[in-house]
Amino acid sequence: MDDSVFDLGRQNSSIDAKIVAGLERLGEVFRILLWQQSRETGLSPIQIQILLFLAFHDPAKCKIGYLAAEFNLTKPTISDAVKVLAQKELVARIVDPTDSRSHSLQLTPAGQQVVDQTSGFAGVLSQLVGQLNGEHKTLLYESLFALIYGLHQRGLITVQRMCKTCLHYRYDGQIHYCGLLKIPLEADLLRLDCPEHAAL
Repeated sequence: MDDSVFDLGRQNSSIDAKIVAGLERLGEVFRILLWQQSRETGLSPIQIQILLFLAFHDPAKCKIGYLAAEFNLTKPTISDAVKVLAQKELVARIVDPTDSRSHSLQLTPAGQQVVDQTSGFAGVLSQLVGQLNGEHKTLLYESLFALIYGLHQRGLITVQRMCKTCLHYRYDGQIHYCGLLKIPLEADLLRLDCPEHAAL
């Protein structure tokens, strides 16, 4: 109990505890914003997240198994969420022509309308980040990047399409480099979700 970051005595004397408590509050903001969208659309937060994922990722990733790993949920949980989305005609199942047992998910026009309505749910955070100066943004991004990578290394974030988990990524101790794009990467060019990601 003494080492809890929620203990105010520890929190007020430890910058580490203050940062963790701050991250917890940011997580709460995302939950609140998603629940607001949930009430407006009649969809659950995970159903909204699935629609957003389908809208912005290639079809090879838009499968039940991949979504389960992406959101760290079981396949039956994702299947149930997708079943409701299909019943509401927000997604369609597209059968793989090379394997009739496999299918990917695709937004319908109605699903795209929901994405258009909900994709800006984190806009208030974007506005606040936009007000930071360039140096603060870079430092914040580098810190978040390191935290996300560390959580991935510990198995708490299962799917990552970030530079550090990519076959094309190189780091010589000073310079980050992308072998695919053949360019050095400044900190603000490192990607958290790269469409060209090749898993190690």
